[in-house]
Amino acid sequence: MLATGGVTHVVRVGDTVRRPVRPFTATVQAYLRHLWGQGIRFVPEPLGYDDQGREVLRYIPGDVPLEPLPSWATTDVVLSELARLIRRLHDASESWAVPDDAVWGSIPGRPVGPLDPLFEVAELVSHQDYCPGNVVFRDERPVALIDFDLARPTTRVADCVNALYWWAPLLDPLDRTPALVDVDIPRRTRLFADAYGLTAEQRREIVPLAVKRASNAHAMMRAAAAADPVFRRWWDEGVKERMPRTERWLGQEGAAINEALIASG
Repeated sequence: MLATGGVTHVVRVGDTVRRPVRPFTATVQAYLRHLWGQGIRFVPEPLGYDDQGREVLRYIPGDVPLEPLPSWATTDVVLSELARLIRRLHDASESWAVPDDAVWGSIPGRPVGPLDPLFEVAELVSHQDYCPGNVVFRDERPVALIDFDLARPTTRVADCVNALYWWAPLLDPLDRTPALVDVDIPRRTRLFADAYGLTAEQRREIVPLAVKRASNAHAMMRAAAAADPVFRRWWDEGVKERMPRTERWLGQEGAAINEALIASG
């Protein structure tokens, strides 16, 4: 069985990966087929279903870094190359006509009360879960994205904010992997924005969206912890403090991050 953080039972069979079918599987397979049709080869190739009814995807060889992240996974080069991968993903995604019967995945549970919308109108479908376990490396460079279970309609900036949360990272120093505790976050955020090619208008959206995302994530993870034992473990191991701490840190550092972004945008 492949390492998945305990959420999904995934096995490798030869050069394929087999995963249980969920309500959103057909939608994700259709999305991946579109990406492959656009020449995107750094996402799993969808291969339909096997005789046990499992989803089949082409296995992508490489290394998936685990926490605490090794220093080679936290360099400026890695951050820039990841930004460029995401830009290519977005550009290829824009032309996908989302099926009327599309079904989207989500984490378990239902938050109490409404969430703060990150955008009014979606621009495209994208990954939206760039945690280190979903980025494949070869020769210490990011080369592929896996696990599209949380893909859904979003915007370019909202999706980039997800990546920045994990990889800048947009986190209080207490919650960062040791190799990133003392990094210059405004500079790394600008580096990502430059590599992606964000416009000045898009750069101004990053900090407000990051604050909203942190607030929403806290409510969503609280609900997930009440509904699922794996999420309960993550909640108890520190997630319950991490997101409020992220909000407070962004309140303190947001102006500096925004100034760095706009100065180069």
